[in-house]
Amino acid sequence: MEVIFLGTGTSQGVPMIACECAVCASDDPRNRRTRASIHVVMDGLHVQVDAPPEFRMQCLREKIRRLDVFILTHGHADHVAGMDDLRRFCDLIGGNALTVYSTEEGMGRVLAMYPYAMAERPIAKGYAAFKLVAMPTLLELPEGTIQSTLLPHGGVNTLGLVFTERSSGKKLVYYTDCKRVPREGVEFARGADILVLDGLRPEPHPSHLSIPEACAAAAEIGAPQTWLTHVTHHTDHGPAEAALPGGIKFAYDGLRLSL
Repeated sequence: MEVIFLGTGTSQGVPMIACECAVCASDDPRNRRTRASIHVVMDGLHVQVDAPPEFRMQCLREKIRRLDVFILTHGHADHVAGMDDLRRFCDLIGGNALTVYSTEEGMGRVLAMYPYAMAERPIAKGYAAFKLVAMPTLLELPEGTIQSTLLPHGGVNTLGLVFTERSSGKKLVYYTDCKRVPREGVEFARGADILVLDGLRPEPHPSHLSIPEACAAAAEIGAPQTWLTHVTHHTDHGPAEAALPGGIKFAYDGLRLSL
């Protein structure tokens, strides 16, 4: 299994518009964060999680050439606003609709934003078509399984995802955009080889895990590797990572991990 971090930033991205703080002005490429998304390759199956505003540029940068399954964790703009660029992948799967798995809230947002894409096939080559499907608790595929659990995120719930590759048994957990990890989410994440957690900023936030809260959740889950994502400009990658507990690091745009 391979996971590619296409983006690791927040809704404002880093550098932010009209900000001259030390992180936004930093020369460290790890401090340049587009909005959060990942691409998972599981026994050859390509799964894209979320499509932020920079999705097209992320795909070009990381040479993403295939997409079999798309999962939208929730309908906030920094996760859904790039979905029109999925049109190219509809071409690449033979001009068929791309299956989009999400929550009821997420599907409602897609329907509101992309009504022209609600079709079995694109209206013409080069157009998008989406087939909306409620994400099940367990999605069984020939290449492995994807479990889902609901994570609280302000006024909505986000999909927390657990990928288990069939051939290797390797397990990846992706919990972005959440204020806490409920007991079911902790149990689903047990035995993970890699855990990815929301780690917004050092200070508390009403709908996201802070970095200290994420570290506490990581300690409870006990994965050998934890990577924090959805990071704001309050965090300077190098110095902040040096202060993290052992086994926990900050993800960065373009990071590739093999399990």
